[in-house]
Amino acid sequence: MWLGNLCEIQGGQIKMHKELYSQQDLPVLQNCVYETHEKAVECATGNIRIVEDQNTGLVYNADFDPKKMVYDRYYNNEQGISRSFRSHLTQVAQIVKSRLGSKALVEIGCGKGLFLEMMVDLGMDVQGIDPAYEGKNPRISKKYFEPGITEKANGIILRHVLEHISDPVSFLRQIAAANEDRGLIYIEVPCFEWICQRRAWYDIFYEHVNYFRISDFERIFEGLIQSGHFFGGQYFYILADLKNLRNAVLDKDDKVEFPRDFDRSAIDSTDSHDSVIWGGASKGVIFSLLKMRQGKTFRFAIDINPAKQGKYLPSSGLRVCSPEEGMKEINPTDVIYVMNSNYMDEIHQYTNGKNRLISIDHE
Repeated sequence: MWLGNLCEIQGGQIKMHKELYSQQDLPVLQNCVYETHEKAVECATGNIRIVEDQNTGLVYNADFDPKKMVYDRYYNNEQGISRSFRSHLTQVAQIVKSRLGSKALVEIGCGKGLFLEMMVDLGMDVQGIDPAYEGKNPRISKKYFEPGITEKANGIILRHVLEHISDPVSFLRQIAAANEDRGLIYIEVPCFEWICQRRAWYDIFYEHVNYFRISDFERIFEGLIQSGHFFGGQYFYILADLKNLRNAVLDKDDKVEFPRDFDRSAIDSTDSHDSVIWGGASKGVIFSLLKMRQGKTFRFAIDINPAKQGKYLPSSGLRVCSPEEGMKEINPTDVIYVMNSNYMDEIHQYTNGKNRLISIDHE
């Protein structure tokens, strides 16, 4: 749903923002899976109201409530099982090593520790921080970031963290202050321009409070060292010096171009074929949920992550199968909706041409 302009009073201050998109009752944590269908459909939900701040130019969910966010051992967004995603991580590690160096690095929000361990294998000295970490690597602290939790770093790594933080500039200021306003920072986030251009309504999550463009970071930092897109344009990265952090100010010549027909394909449910989805992570959760609200049915979801197999997706309640189980249960006439075209080659190897594959980001 496309919206309009709005003026609100918060804390005695007038806040102007342009409303872009809204959805009701999305799962708060779309990367959690549940033991039963009943628990899945009864999961915690929240509303989204995506706005462009008319003072800073930053885009965020104005209805986000950080108190709803609890990251624990049930949270799993590990993508590194995929060969394609590991190739992406290898590229990231090369960028980090060449620009941040190999000594005294800190990865904030290191997840299950896969990327950190890849860096260690490359001879890099890196510490990690993440409350959802489950392993026993002494390099990783199972905590949220706070000043003093690590030694001063030559480089900070933030991979897919900043989109989860309700006040991203203040968070960056905390990091800079804890590191005595020195050192380089590598930031990687989803690309909001890709989301807009592809009308990727399945890439809008409650869990992601912020939606960034590279130009946003050109306003957050006084000069970027390096930036670029990768992973099929779905992600981008920036490298900056923490000493150059500043407050973002709206650039009237760089406002967000948000399509009015953004969720058109979510509403269109003319496809009557029996279907399954391949990809039980964030995209699969939102794609299945909003399509099902329009009357579409799915038989099950397929995912290569063992931690998701045999479980149920939040809100939609779809059962998750392994590729082997899924290919046994699938019918020749079933359509497979592929949630991410970056994995299409891998999926072709499993399906071997038995079913029609539709990549949702290439529809």
